[in-house]
Amino acid sequence: MQRIWEDHRLSIIVAAIVLLGLLMSVYVVSEEQQAVVIRTGEPIGTVNTPDGKTNAGIYLRMPFVDRVVRVEKRLLDLEMSDEEVLSNDQQRLLVNAYARFRIIDPVRMVERAGSTDGVRNALEPILNSVLRQELGRRTFQAMLTAERGSALENVRINLDRQARQYGAEVVGVQITRTDLPDAPLQSAFTRMESDRQREARTIRAQGNRDARIIRANADAESARIYAEAFGKDADFYDFYRAMQSYDATFASENDAASSIILSPDNEYLQQFRGRR
Repeated sequence: MQRIWEDHRLSIIVAAIVLLGLLMSVYVVSEEQQAVVIRTGEPIGTVNTPDGKTNAGIYLRMPFVDRVVRVEKRLLDLEMSDEEVLSNDQQRLLVNAYARFRIIDPVRMVERAGSTDGVRNALEPILNSVLRQELGRRTFQAMLTAERGSALENVRINLDRQARQYGAEVVGVQITRTDLPDAPLQSAFTRMESDRQREARTIRAQGNRDARIIRANADAESARIYAEAFGKDADFYDFYRAMQSYDATFASENDAASSIILSPDNEYLQQFRGRR
């Protein structure tokens, strides 16, 4: 074994580097997922999206440069539990409802919400608002008749209109329970607390969306500056990229049990020698 290592040291090192690069370049997208490939803060491609040209499978990316964001392709639930709604006949109703949605534009979802949880946080107060508005036009008795179906369709249309800006499509809204509350005063306090929490989530979701937009613009500007620097001083750009690679390879947080054995004349260490 020692002789094999001495005779084929360079070949083994090269093969290990190639294998490592391949493992870092390959990613898998399942049938239940869709993916967005992001480079320097900008989406450059999608995989397995609705009406897209690619399907689930194995794909390649540029290691250390491309980031893959996986997005659920199946139907997702948005729930609203024990919310008080004032009907047209001034009845305080305790309503449990849910909506089902799916992501149809993962690029917009990543840019505006970041994740499916971000979409939920953004749509939850909207569902509550449109449901209150729609049920407030009808009496409690009307919600027990066929008129309930048309009310829920109106809620779905209004919610879907807002969901499109986050890359989502609302496919249905259902009410699981509509009751009169047992303790109106306590329910009122609970509703007030829920309203404040919902408002805080809305503000937080909007802040996260704005932060992602700002971060994406900054990444794009950074990429432009890197490109200009490469055009002006290619040697410095090569040196900077080599330092980033060294930092990622030899960082202290890497597994202490791992070892990398390289020849002093190895091409990978050329920046340490101070020459090209």
